[in-house]
Amino acid sequence: MTPETIEGYGVRLRPCHLADVPEMVAGCADPETRRFMPLLPDPYDSDAARWWITEGAPAAWAAGGAAYTIADPASDLLLGSIGLTRLSAERATYEIGYWVGPAARGRGVASAATRLLTERAFAAGAARLELLTRTENVASQRIALACGYRHEGVRRAAGADGDGVRQDLIAWVRLADDPPGPIARLLPDLPDGRLTDGVVTLRPVEPADTDALYRLHSLPEVVANRVPPVVPQRAALARRCRLAASRWLAGEAADLAILDTATGAVVGGCALFYDEPATGQAMIGYSLLPEARGRGLAARTVRLVAGWAFGIGVARLWAGTRPDNVASQRVLERAGFRREGLSRGRLPGPDGARVDSVVYGRLATDES
Repeated sequence: MTPETIEGYGVRLRPCHLADVPEMVAGCADPETRRFMPLLPDPYDSDAARWWITEGAPAAWAAGGAAYTIADPASDLLLGSIGLTRLSAERATYEIGYWVGPAARGRGVASAATRLLTERAFAAGAARLELLTRTENVASQRIALACGYRHEGVRRAAGADGDGVRQDLIAWVRLADDPPGPIARLLPDLPDGRLTDGVVTLRPVEPADTDALYRLHSLPEVVANRVPPVVPQRAALARRCRLAASRWLAGEAADLAILDTATGAVVGGCALFYDEPATGQAMIGYSLLPEARGRGLAARTVRLVAGWAFGIGVARLWAGTRPDNVASQRVLERAGFRREGLSRGRLPGPDGARVDSVVYGRLATDES
C-alpha cells in the first residue's frame, strides 16, 4: 500500500494533512466516537490530532498498513478516518478500522470508505481482511455485512476500554476471492421493524427490556422449561438484551419482545433460533407473563413468527415442550403445529435428571 489518493462510491480517501485538525478534533471528541474507540486520548485536542497527522499516520504507513482521511470529494473536508493494520506479512492479513464524524453519519460514508479501501487492499495483494467490532456496535456490524464481510465468531476479551476492562470483539472477515456484494442474512430485519396482527406486536429485544424479561424468566413455571432449568442471573439477562441485535445480525437468533398492542407493555418473550440453516430448520420458543395468559396472545405470537420465518426461507419450524406443559401444546396446535413424537430424556432436569420433550413441527407447505 502506498499513500495515494483514491476515489469511489462517493468518497475520497487521501493522506491526512494539518488542515484536517479542526474536523478531526470534533470527530474524535464526539461521545459516540469515543464510545467505540475508548483508547483515544482524553481529552482529544488539537495536539492529539497533530500528533496523529505528523507521527501516527506516517508510522502506520511505515509498518505496512494504511491511514487515510475520508474526505468529501467536493470540498475535500474530513468526514472521518479509515486505515489498515498489517497483522501478518507472511499471511497477507490486515485489520481494517474506521470512524466517521457526527455530521457524516447516516449517509453511507463508512460503508463507501470500507468498500473502497477493501478493494484497494486486495488489489495491492492482501489475502484476508478482518473487521473487529464491539459486541454492541450494531451500526458497524451492519457496515461489515453490507461490505461483504462474514461473521466469523467472537474474539473473547480481545479489546479493552479506557479503564483496562477487557471486552469481547466480533470478527467479520472478507477474503480476496470472496464474491462481491453484501452478505445475505439468514435472519433479515422485520418489515417496518415489527410484526403485528393488531392485538399482539413483536419487536426486537432491547436493553430496556431487561427488567420485564428477568421477571418473566424468574417465574417457576418458566424456569422449569429453561435449559438448564435454573433462574438466570440478572446480569446474564441484561447481556442477552444488549447482544440481541448482534446475534440477530449474525443469524443466530431472532430475540423478540411480545407487546400488548393496546397498551404497548411488554408481556412476554419469543425467540426463533436458526438451529439448522443447512436444512432450513429453525426452533421457536415463547413465554408470557401471568397477566397476559388466557387471552390467545401466545398462539397469535407463534403464528406471526411462523409467517415471517416461512417468508424468509425457513422450511421447517419445530418446538419442544415438557410432557406436562399442556397449555403450551395447545398453543402450538392452535398455531398449526403437529405433534410429531417424544424425545426421551432430551432436556436437563433438576438434580441431574433428564426430562422428556414432546416435539411439534410445522412445515412451510402446511396449511395455516
